[in-house]
Amino acid sequence: MFLNTLLARNPGLAEAAADLHRTGAIPPDTYVMDLDAVEANAALLAAEAERLGITLWFVVKQFGRNPALIKAIARHIPKFAAIDPPEARVLHRAGAAAGNLGHLVQIPHRQLPGLLAWRPETVTVFDLANARAVSAAARELGLVQDVLIRLEGAPGTVYPGQEGGVPLDALDSFAAEVERLEGVRIAGVTAFPCVLCDPEDGTPRPTPNFDIALKARELLTARGHSGLKLSAPSATSMASLPLLASLGATHGEPGHALTGTTPLHATDPDQPETPAYVYVTEVAHTLADGRPAVYGGGFYPRAGIKEALLPRTDTRLTVLDSPAENIDYYRLLEAPDAPGVRAGDTALLAFRTQIFVTRSNVAVVAGISAGRPRLVGLYDALGRAHEEAAV
Repeated sequence: MFLNTLLARNPGLAEAAADLHRTGAIPPDTYVMDLDAVEANAALLAAEAERLGITLWFVVKQFGRNPALIKAIARHIPKFAAIDPPEARVLHRAGAAAGNLGHLVQIPHRQLPGLLAWRPETVTVFDLANARAVSAAARELGLVQDVLIRLEGAPGTVYPGQEGGVPLDALDSFAAEVERLEGVRIAGVTAFPCVLCDPEDGTPRPTPNFDIALKARELLTARGHSGLKLSAPSATSMASLPLLASLGATHGEPGHALTGTTPLHATDPDQPETPAYVYVTEVAHTLADGRPAVYGGGFYPRAGIKEALLPRTDTRLTVLDSPAENIDYYRLLEAPDAPGVRAGDTALLAFRTQIFVTRSNVAVVAGISAGRPRLVGLYDALGRAHEEAAV
């Protein structure tokens, strides 16, 4: 999906990744992250958001909740939106500030006191039971917690496993109940996804959920609430920030833009953000019909994988489809036109991922932009450093 863009925009990352694998510094099933590029992307997004008057909360699930990358991003975008408590704790330990908790996954009730003690800017609530739980925990801590109301998505726009939220036609009665709670204050609304990239050309476009969020804010304003936030997550990037500003969003939540891997980056290599990761694996064996099998572990079902580059022979091979229900012990490539693929050959792939749901390694490399790549550390998919990682 991103291989052409990566090789055109950040060939040094591909070279460094291949060299790290060839020398044995990293194993197969490793995402190599360009620390310099990630930080440069964060700085770019922060400057554009400031110009447009939008606040950013950054999201990290897609690159493995990595502490080295979190610290680099937080130098430019200080606050995060955490999708669940484990992610929030990694972000907090790395020194970032809590902007929005409960972003996609509601906070378990017994974990609320510990997380609210950080004094997050907002907490997203999906229903009245969670609003009451946040209120009770906040009162025990002697504070009033700002909450965002998650709106129920329009039919056909919500991903399976992400259902929930307050229906727009029930918002008035919902707000009336929340207003009676002493431990929370309605601070705004959110929905997901509010923006998606067009599948044909990658252009960011608002979904019906954006309009639902706008109508919800109007309703709450009519009830007397002021200064309401409207966070419009998904596909937040340099290309979509002007759209968010023009439609009235107050907050964006960049994730894949930090690594230059939104769907728009696959179709337009001239987007401002630099591609910042590449997946490294190796040929494990070759089938009798000539198809090479590479080690798996990091093949995300919605990745849009197209090709693999084998640097030793400068060969590009199509990555064959695999059913999403299969375990990715291996992934097959098309048989090459001529022999020459060997077991142990490095394979580089660039595709859309969510590293936190893989079993992959994450290698963070600095100095690529200066031509002096250096392995900063090797981590697992949840941001924990391997003992053998470089210091």
